[in-house]
Amino acid sequence: VLTNVPNLRFPEFEGEWEEHYLSDYLDFKNGLNPKPERFGKGIRFISVMDILNNAVITNDCIRASVDVSEEELLSFCVENGDILFQRSSETLEDVGRANVYMDNKPAVFGGFVIRGKKKAEYDPLFFRYLLASPFARKKIIPMGAGAQHFNIGQEGLNKVKLHFALLDEQKKIARLLSLLDERIAIQNKIIEDLKKLKCAIIDYTIETLQTDYIEFSEVYDMAGEGGTPSTSNMEYYKNGCIPFVKIEDLKQKYLVSNKDHITELGLQKSSAWLIPTNSILFSNGATIGEISITTYPVCTKQGILGIVPKVNFDTEYLYYLMSSRYFKREICRIITESTMKTAYLKDINKIRCPIPSKAIQQEIVSLPSVLNTKIEIEQRILEKFICQKQYLLRQMFI
Repeated sequence: VLTNVPNLRFPEFEGEWEEHYLSDYLDFKNGLNPKPERFGKGIRFISVMDILNNAVITNDCIRASVDVSEEELLSFCVENGDILFQRSSETLEDVGRANVYMDNKPAVFGGFVIRGKKKAEYDPLFFRYLLASPFARKKIIPMGAGAQHFNIGQEGLNKVKLHFALLDEQKKIARLLSLLDERIAIQNKIIEDLKKLKCAIIDYTIETLQTDYIEFSEVYDMAGEGGTPSTSNMEYYKNGCIPFVKIEDLKQKYLVSNKDHITELGLQKSSAWLIPTNSILFSNGATIGEISITTYPVCTKQGILGIVPKVNFDTEYLYYLMSSRYFKREICRIITESTMKTAYLKDINKIRCPIPSKAIQQEIVSLPSVLNTKIEIEQRILEKFICQKQYLLRQMFI
């Protein structure tokens, strides 16, 4: 019985995969730390963000440039097929994340990056997917160490042993996963374009609306920021059942779930208040402009306004109005800058808003609402593709 074989395999391949140290394929080196004044011109400079934000790294997608000497270029050059590792991370789960450079134009790499210089034959895309597989992550993550930041070094990467297929099998696995990545990229573009279309329709409608303008203070029965119960008192949080919303929860039109909860005592002992269903949540501190509609009663931390609309105002219309370019422009004008940017309710109250009759409000929201439903469908399709990829990463590697 073969033991060193993946659970899922193309039928034309057989035999066990060979186990090798990463150092059998790569020579490791830490990156370059140029002075700030050298940035902005010269050769492309690979940073951690380039590793994390691209399917593969190409010269055109690298954000930064740096002026380097011929000696530095020779020492820190990244070439086609080299592997780049994230050297430092705030979370242990992300330490040692890797990507591959797939370009014939030379680049250099920064101090928070470790380059794996190709010294043996492998398919670069296969290597990239192998390093993203759960099996590889389980071996790389323990090599990270640190308190506030987790770091991995050349010595740690040298000790990592992984299983490698023969080159023909590597290429076929890489081809399958790269096709899936291409489909995921297309799906992201579909969603991005639908969002742009929705925003364009909202902006045009709001800015060309022929109707009366009223101050924002007239659209709601109740509004106010939330508050955070003292985190040093666990009685405010332990076994809490009152939804406690933070800015990271405000990512969708409708708030259908959230992570954190507080107790009744926590609600009483803080400035948080219970915001009813079908209200607007609007972030007005630090990250300004995130917005959702509640589908159940919630309370929020400070920096998030709860807004309970009057009965003659359609909540969805207010959602789209407050998402519009017009409203964002008005918010920018009243932002106060101190320790953090804040749009205070007393200033938001003075923003003049185009408010037609409720019947016209409901007519206006119909098209963007249809697009919103379409976006949600496309996002579910995207999630399925991502799940497929995660399944293949678990099953096609060992």
